[in-house]
Order: sequence, then C-alpha cells, then structure tokens
Amino acid sequence: MTKPITLYSHASGPNPWKVAILLEELGLPYETVYLQFPDLKKEPFESKNPNGRVPAIKDPNTGVTMFESGAILEYLIDTYDKEHKLSYTTSPEKWLTLSWLHFQMSGQGPYYGQKAWFSFYHPEKNLTSVLERYSNEIKRVVGVIDRHLKKQGTEYLVGDKCTFADLAFVMWHQAMPRLVDGWDYQTEAPTFHAWNERLQSRPAVKKISEEKAKATAAAQH
Repeated sequence: MTKPITLYSHASGPNPWKVAILLEELGLPYETVYLQFPDLKKEPFESKNPNGRVPAIKDPNTGVTMFESGAILEYLIDTYDKEHKLSYTTSPEKWLTLSWLHFQMSGQGPYYGQKAWFSFYHPEKNLTSVLERYSNEIKRVVGVIDRHLKKQGTEYLVGDKCTFADLAFVMWHQAMPRLVDGWDYQTEAPTFHAWNERLQSRPAVKKISEEKAKATAAAQH
C-alpha cells in the first residue's frame, strides 16, 4: 500500500498547488503541511529546501525528499505514472513535454510572479514601465501557447492528451485576470482560452482550486 506523501505548502503561492493537482490526478495519497513564511528560512524546513521556498515533498515510499515544483512533477511522473496517463514514453513527445514544462518554469512562473510582486507587494509605487513590461510578458506567454495550439490543431500542448506539462500552467493562469487588468484574452487568444478552460474543468483541478480558496481564506483570518 502506498504511504501518504507529505507536501509542504503555503496557502498563497501557486507552486505547491501545482504539485497538489498532479498528486490528485495520479490518485496518490498525500497530506499537506502548511508553513508560515518565517518558518521557510530556518530549520527543520531549510534542510528539506535550502532555498527556503515551497513546495517540497517527502516520500516515505522511496525515502526521497526534494524541492522545486518542476523537479517534483518530473519525479512524481517518473515514479508513479506507470500507465502513462499524463506522460509519454515515445520520442519526440516525451522530450517535447519536458520542453513545455521548462517553459512554464522559466517563462510563465517568473514573469507572472514578478507582475504579482510589483502590482501588490512592492513598497515603491508608480512603476509604470515595470508593470507594462511584465504585463506584456504575460501576453507573450499566452500568445506562445495560443499560436502553438492553433498551428498544431490539438487540444493539448503535446500529442493527443493532457500531460503534466499542461497541468503545470493551471494555477498561474487562474491569477491572470488580476495580473492584467482589462485584457480580453478570451477574444485575443481564443485557442489558449479554450485550452485553459479544458484544464480548469478537470475534477482534480476543481478540487484543488476549492482547497486553495479555503486555505487562502483561513490564512487571512
């Protein structure tokens, strides 16, 4: 019997929830440990992630403790997706899936995250050029996905099925309406919008989105 995997998380950030979605999709038992920001930069958590960020996981089934959301997704797929429901074993599909995962990690995550920081948390205001830069980068990332799906004529990023790479984009895209005010991406990037709606309607995504909303509300009280 598979023992529960421990997921170290925080209510506000999207990356731990990205891991939770994959755990749900794979039907793996897990328990979530919510940490406060000050606890991330000291022991005992710092031994789990020297970078002092969430997510991290501890897998009692293999003895593996690791950090970085993209690496965790690759680990979970390699270890537990034995039927390849969310992955490929063939070339080039296997490698293209990793390409899209790394695009999410290097493109979507940093740019969306910087836009969120400068919009809501940075103490200095009136940074119009900075906000414009990151808004434009968000639009660029959406455009890359929209053009790719349109050109390929497929419903998902690689091949004919949803993979862990598609799912990696979900949580940051939920924040997009707050990050780029007044942008009608549904009209300007309709193929992207249809893809995003397919992902957001998956049962695992709906469940985790509801849990995130509850956790965020609880953390604000």
